Amino acid sequence: MTLLSIRDLSIALPAGADRHYAAKDINFDLAPGEILCIVGESGSGKSMSANAVMGLLPQGVVPDKGSITFDGQSILGLSEKEMLKLRGSRISMIFQEPLSALNPLMRVGAQIAEVFEAHGALTGAERRARALKLLEEVGIPDPQAAIRAYPFQLSGGQRQRVMIAMALALEPDILIADEPTTALDVTTQAQILKLIEDLRRARGMAVIFITHDFGVVADIADRVIVMKKGEIVETGTAHDVLLKPQHPYTRALIDAIPRLTHPHEVQEAEQTPILTVEGLQKTFSTGSGTFFGKRRVVKAVQDVNFELYAGETIGIVGESGSGKSTVGRCLVRLLDPDGGRVLMNGVDIAGMSGADLRNQRRKMQMIFQDPYSSLNPRARVSRILTEGLIAYGTSKSDAQAKARELLEMVGLDASAMQRFPHEFSGGQRQRIGIARALALEPSIIIADEAVSALDVSIQAQVLDLLAELKSRLHLSMLFITHDLRVAARICDRIIVMQKGKIVEAGPVGKVLHDPDTAYTRSLLDAIPGQEYERALAAAD
Repeated sequence: MTLLSIRDLSIALPAGADRHYAAKDINFDLAPGEILCIVGESGSGKSMSANAVMGLLPQGVVPDKGSITFDGQSILGLSEKEMLKLRGSRISMIFQEPLSALNPLMRVGAQIAEVFEAHGALTGAERRARALKLLEEVGIPDPQAAIRAYPFQLSGGQRQRVMIAMALALEPDILIADEPTTALDVTTQAQILKLIEDLRRARGMAVIFITHDFGVVADIADRVIVMKKGEIVETGTAHDVLLKPQHPYTRALIDAIPRLTHPHEVQEAEQTPILTVEGLQKTFSTGSGTFFGKRRVVKAVQDVNFELYAGETIGIVGESGSGKSTVGRCLVRLLDPDGGRVLMNGVDIAGMSGADLRNQRRKMQMIFQDPYSSLNPRARVSRILTEGLIAYGTSKSDAQAKARELLEMVGLDASAMQRFPHEFSGGQRQRIGIARALALEPSIIIADEAVSALDVSIQAQVLDLLAELKSRLHLSMLFITHDLRVAARICDRIIVMQKGKIVEAGPVGKVLHDPDTAYTRSLLDAIPGQEYERALAAAD
């Protein structure tokens, strides 16, 4: 039986786009209870195809041929009023970024209840009771508190569970999940994948799962579609596509996946600490502690100690909330530590301020996770790359020349100087972020989840670029990540953090293949696609 059938679907892009079609001649079927994974890089058309099913294509993007048939009914071209009857009740969608998909001004319970209200289902009291039951069903801890919370008060994994609860409210026949685990740490990702699989089995619901991670595909997919530049280039069972890929593009995507079983060649670091961290502390407190607001204290970083040697890359890994990003921000003094010492070439910068801090801080620069928000959207690339140099006394002409050199170094053309960040892809924006970090010729780079938002192939390119620049410029690096496969590819040593503390540290091979702590083992066990990786290693 076929629940959803797409035939010869082509989705036209507006004039001036980089190609004529977002998706072209798309054909596939979805059976009840089936999980179909659609895989491809950004711009491959996978999300556009799903949005066409939901009737949520952007303005100016229109299907110009083909058909979409759901449960025997043609739904392509239905009016907005007719589509509203299907959305949520028969076909639901989970979006990639729950913080932007949820209303920041509404409590979680009200947002779930709004789904029932939009379809005229249940009374007010029944809606709240059903919202509470849905939060319990998706595994939210303390549903009674969560139902009264605002989205910003929940973790990323909890917000994604709220999105799933909303999508499941009216028990749809099809759930479309658009990159729902991309920015989540491995343990939270594993929980979300298991939740979707359990709900699929319990409800007999079909799932279209959009992803660029073949590890996720290996764990949950029944069938796989691979898309490139708007066209389907390969389709088949998960087993066949993963272990016997036919198309060169599919093989290239699979080859780009970082693997625990193939760690990079560890560099012999000089035995001179370029950075020494001693007893680093950082505590956050929220609320007034009065009758109107309960005081909440979070010990984000507790007594962190380590040394980074010249020419070395240390990976700092852990779940969201482990304190790894807070450590990085304390080191570059985006946050002021509450205690401890940060010695850079023997000079303590933890308590510095003013000109002294300014002169020392140029030696340690940061690459941020999100290339969308870390670059000024109103500034041209020329300004983004030169303002730091000019602030430190470089002439405008010399700064411009340096910026062009930096762009070439990170693989971009000098013509990028006159463009704005939104005119670049995510991978290109991250290259601009890397160029900005290198502008002041630092000796230490702190990369905070610098590749977590990128496709696997772009991720591989950026990792290779960082490794090449590190070698060429004699850099030392702290690489903060939740993906242990990425750490295996680029790091010499690994520090594992949990609840603000270092729980394990050592050479990359020892930590990843013979861990000492149960927590590290749990992180390793949560990595998706491990059975597939073992099968691939055996085939090699």
